[in-house]
Amino acid sequence: MALVTKADVRLHLLCIFFAIGSFVWGYNVGILSSVLVHPGFVKAMGHLTPSRKGVITAIYYLGTCYVFISHPASDLFGRRYAALAGIFTVAVGNAFECGATGSGAYAMMIVGRIISGIGVGMLSTSVPLYQSEVAPAGKRGKYVVLNHVGFVAGLAAGFWVGYAVTFWNATEHDVYVSWRVSLAVIQIPCFIFGAGLPFLPETPRWLIEHGHFEQAQKSLHWLREGSFSETEVDAELAHIRENVEAHRAAGEATWLSLFRDRNLFERLWRASLLQFMAQMCVAKLGLPTRVTLMAGGIESTLKIGMTVIEMFLIDRLGRRVTLTAGCVAMGFGMLINGVLGQVYPDNTNSAADVACIVFIFIYALGYSMGFGPAAWVYGSEIFPTSVRARGLNFSASGGAIGSIVVAQVWPVGIDTIGSNIYFFFMAVNFVCIPIIIIFYPETKGRPLEDMDSLFNKGISGVGEDVDEEHSEPVLPKDTNTGRASQS
Repeated sequence: MALVTKADVRLHLLCIFFAIGSFVWGYNVGILSSVLVHPGFVKAMGHLTPSRKGVITAIYYLGTCYVFISHPASDLFGRRYAALAGIFTVAVGNAFECGATGSGAYAMMIVGRIISGIGVGMLSTSVPLYQSEVAPAGKRGKYVVLNHVGFVAGLAAGFWVGYAVTFWNATEHDVYVSWRVSLAVIQIPCFIFGAGLPFLPETPRWLIEHGHFEQAQKSLHWLREGSFSETEVDAELAHIRENVEAHRAAGEATWLSLFRDRNLFERLWRASLLQFMAQMCVAKLGLPTRVTLMAGGIESTLKIGMTVIEMFLIDRLGRRVTLTAGCVAMGFGMLINGVLGQVYPDNTNSAADVACIVFIFIYALGYSMGFGPAAWVYGSEIFPTSVRARGLNFSASGGAIGSIVVAQVWPVGIDTIGSNIYFFFMAVNFVCIPIIIIFYPETKGRPLEDMDSLFNKGISGVGEDVDEEHSEPVLPKDTNTGRASQS
């Protein structure tokens, strides 16, 4: 049996292509840092006070109403077309932002940010949903981590484009147009992603959920060709169908079921808390604008490499190990920054300043190997098909709430207690460790349809190790020898 099968190639290409959607999300986050301080943007917006800047940043999170918009698109039209609706919405919002001019420039920017936020909200949930549902159990973590690879690649691109634009200021026309071009660049991946989505297969689980069994059978066989035997693929298909029918019979296809059904609520609060903790663990660099953009670009570029490493670790070590290791790295980075800030206040030692930046990078790399990708992996795999979109959408709002809290805590903390704020974020990271160990059962290697038995047990003994039979990754089998493939 070939080390690289047709299924391996197809799944990698599919999940990399879907990562373009996450790239768009990351770019929208990264480019804003340069746009907000760009002279042309400030002039176009008129009287741009700090509070107005804050509104431009925060209004983006009004897109958390995607919790009510994204799941209907994902459930009614499929994961692909939800992503298509999201990318189209982002493109429309971006057009408003780029065209902001005249007396209504600020209003156009606000409208554009709201629309973009809704679109990104749809992308940020439909992409990992698709990746999770097409991947085999033993390699699901790797494929869903590609979602975060796309995000940090977009983040890095946004920082680097923003950094380059700071040098594009030779004439008044350059100042007028450069920030608009930096925003409009995102239309290119939007077009590529939107044009390709209709030609991709839908996930077998969504097809079965909507009664398209023959299409689901073709889709799953195409996704598993060469990696699994026909018998194994048919068994997986039957398992998916049984699970979908069981949950349909239980009436678990409404928002209220996430709160009424104890088993589902056990998953909902865990996924929501994980997203919230992921954002609460985030700190920022406090450097001059151009240096911040360059440092952000370097940091995000390094994150790409670390997230790729995470792809190969998450299915071997498990979700809990990578999450806790990331918290240790982030907490240690914050500890060093807090201590150096106390020993050398007011940047009185250049070596200490360099050390602070180095440990900020260590902190960021811990995030990219922990909460960054793993929170999305966990949230996308623990819910049944009937409420997977709803569960992931709702839990993602926990991340938005965390972002808003950090956006308020960080600047106030820096102004009032200085470098002591690092000790706060250190404490948040270290507190997360026992929470993860105690309350989050391991999901590596488990088929999506087996999460019911995991969380039924989890209610009475959360954090306990599961059976060895189920805790090992489910890898493709050699159809001739029956031995696990090492590809």
